[in-house]
Amino acid sequence: MPARHLMTRRSLLALAALSAAASPAVGPAGHVKRPIVMATGLAGAPYGIFGRRLAREINRRDPALALRVRNTSASVRNLRLLGTGGADLALALGDSAADAFEGVGAFTVPDPVSALARIYLNYTHLVTDTQAGVSRVADLAGLRVSLGARGSGTVTVAQRVLSAAGVEAQVRPRYLGLDDSVRALRGGDIDAFFASSAVPARTVRELADGGRVTLVPLDGVAGILRKVHGPAYVDVSIPAGTYGQASEVPTVGVATFLMARSGLPAETAFRVTRAMFAARLTLPGPEVPGAYLDERYAIGTDPVPLHTGAAQYYRSVYG
Repeated sequence: MPARHLMTRRSLLALAALSAAASPAVGPAGHVKRPIVMATGLAGAPYGIFGRRLAREINRRDPALALRVRNTSASVRNLRLLGTGGADLALALGDSAADAFEGVGAFTVPDPVSALARIYLNYTHLVTDTQAGVSRVADLAGLRVSLGARGSGTVTVAQRVLSAAGVEAQVRPRYLGLDDSVRALRGGDIDAFFASSAVPARTVRELADGGRVTLVPLDGVAGILRKVHGPAYVDVSIPAGTYGQASEVPTVGVATFLMARSGLPAETAFRVTRAMFAARLTLPGPEVPGAYLDERYAIGTDPVPLHTGAAQYYRSVYG
């Protein structure tokens, strides 16, 4: 696996400033509707829900924009759509975004993608039936495990967690979205599933309310993943009581980015970023402490560079 780029955020902002100087200034420039496609996630899944609300709030705040949501299986599929021009914006997990930018992992060549913002932190949920006898990742060997929907960033995270535990080749994989994974676990068709979500995940909480659910701890896994795959992975804990559990559960955190195709006009990227931050208090965010749509943290998208228009917005905020 190639080493991650070591360019600093200051360097990225400086580069964006040079690019911006050569482009027309961002301004009102009338109210011409621009059809903008944003790839999100499955309709009832976290990205699908968040993306629909985000598009509605952005359209409401800027009459020059017209976002249209495209439901997909999420991160990997979304980033491929950006690369081919099938979407202008996309929600994606930070590790998948880095892979797309660098042309590694699920991406055979680099895709022309950039970031508008780091939005919020996802918590990796490894959920199992208490009767499956799973207390650590290695116990999944030989069991039926949903890794997430094909084309989602959850699959990437799940495969890397299983690889770190040395059991990737030993599980019996299924590829189900979150809602389908919950139904399959409840029906006894799988033994465990992975999910990437802000906390709490509504469907996981509903499942936990019915009993017989265990959250498997992933303590120490984020550090292993950082060494192998780069800085996208952080150590976090699901707070005690979130799903009725007595104590906090250590796990792996991966940020969600709002991504853009690199060829998106700077003015459009500026307007989208500005409207998103104007709407931050009306968007569904995590219920746990952490950086959520905060300009101080939103530029933390390394190694993915900021889009020129997004960099213009952050300079307008900081002066």
